[in-house]
Amino acid sequence: MATTVADEALKPAAKVTRAGWYALTLVSAAQAISLLDRQILSILAPSIREDLGIGDAELGLLYGTVFSLFYALFSLPLGRLVDGWIRTRLLAICIFGWSLAAGLAAFATGFGLLALSRLGVGVGEGATQPAANSIIFDVFPRERRGTAMAALGIATALGLGLSMTLGGVVAHWWDTRYAGVAAPGGFSGWQFAFLVAALPGFLLAWLIYRMKEPERGAMDGIVSPPDPAPFVASAKVLGAVTPGANWFYLWNHKAGAKQWTVNLVSLAVIAVFCFVMTRLTQAFSPRPPIEALGLAIDPHVLQWSVVAIGAFVILNLFQSFKLTDRATYNVVSAPSVILLIVVAGFQTSINYGVMGFTPSFLNRAFGLSPAETGVQFGLLAAALGMIGPIVAGPLSDWLTARMGGKGRVWLTIFSLGISPFFGIWTFSATNPTEFYLRFVGYSLILTLWLPPLYSLLYDLVLPRMRGITSSLFIIITTMLGLGMGPYFVGIVSDRNGGDLGQAIMSINVVAPAIVLCLLVVLFRVNRDETTMLERARAGGEAV
Repeated sequence: MATTVADEALKPAAKVTRAGWYALTLVSAAQAISLLDRQILSILAPSIREDLGIGDAELGLLYGTVFSLFYALFSLPLGRLVDGWIRTRLLAICIFGWSLAAGLAAFATGFGLLALSRLGVGVGEGATQPAANSIIFDVFPRERRGTAMAALGIATALGLGLSMTLGGVVAHWWDTRYAGVAAPGGFSGWQFAFLVAALPGFLLAWLIYRMKEPERGAMDGIVSPPDPAPFVASAKVLGAVTPGANWFYLWNHKAGAKQWTVNLVSLAVIAVFCFVMTRLTQAFSPRPPIEALGLAIDPHVLQWSVVAIGAFVILNLFQSFKLTDRATYNVVSAPSVILLIVVAGFQTSINYGVMGFTPSFLNRAFGLSPAETGVQFGLLAAALGMIGPIVAGPLSDWLTARMGGKGRVWLTIFSLGISPFFGIWTFSATNPTEFYLRFVGYSLILTLWLPPLYSLLYDLVLPRMRGITSSLFIIITTMLGLGMGPYFVGIVSDRNGGDLGQAIMSINVVAPAIVLCLLVVLFRVNRDETTMLERARAGGEAV
């Protein structure tokens, strides 16, 4: 798809319009509701388990594997659709769809309908972040994008907090109100909570559907013409990345012997690596099989099978770029882009490992009840998750105005370089009050990296590539973050006799790699930013 250079009259001033702030408000609300519908299962899990008689294994599949696999996979074709179709319309349709799927869980009487609900939520939410990022970058000028990305960080924290408070409070209120009597519709508290969580999405979908679509690329002076066949292109992306279907894609596009060799040899390497990691983790932390869907599944086999699928999907995506969109391949494969996504993936694994097990740590280390932990830690984490981006966004913009892209990198290095030391200090606390006081500093430092990294990443690709770049970001951070972080902490805890504090801090083993990647970015970012158009032209882009 060609791109033309806009004339000087199209270049906007740094001022954000009222329509820009309205768009930011709506897409941030979409991010918050996405996290609400995604995470509410965790707070309702005990009631679901008791009511439906399903085990922790099935709940683990619903919360992690089923959701993350479909979320990551479908974010790729939806991200491509973001780059070619009407983003407001696509986002509205997806919000409506995942809200319907979330509400469907209220009618579940067994594992099957719950799994279908989570699958639908995962598929629908795959468009949220790509569409939100693309829209924001077309209504906010470069020097204000740190602030805009901070709004998404605040929305994420708000959604996480809402999932805990709304899910728990609504379910408890309903069960208490109808204790001993027939509830309307026969719903139990957890079922009613799913219904309540689904409702805001329908209103938001209507508002976003009516919102004006911003002109793609005008804010950067690079206006993209309409894509003549966005749905065909999206379907091709799905076919290109789906294991098995990718071979038909290679054959249909007359891939040469080199592409076939790379694909098959890489698949073999991925399979061998995941097989070896399965055996190593089985020996490190032996676990009994889990019973799910009538099958006995080794949890380590399940874990590394999902990792293998994710790695193969990423390989297939880059091969499809090289065959059919060389400009995107040249731009997205820049060292700074890849390293920033890897940094985000590693840091997300730390975040998921810390946040996923801290409530259990508080219970084991200090004897806090689940209710006390939910209120105290849940609300504190949500509040800090909003304060951090409020500081980081304007700070990122201030550094960008003075140092360019390097200012954002320095802020990220500062945040992620010192955070492990604050983490060790926090999890060595001897009482809850001491822990919470230390956690304030740790959490604020941990949240400083999001706005600068996000805003820098999407400045390094062309406007028409921001949706698919966001999808690549999603699949890598989902596989490394949700897929690896909690798993790593869990097996270390099992290995060391349940010492969660030590296990949580062990996830910081990736911190040196994070800092090393960022130092490389520091020396590469200006070069990759200034050569972006040149690399796009070399791939056939008319810019």
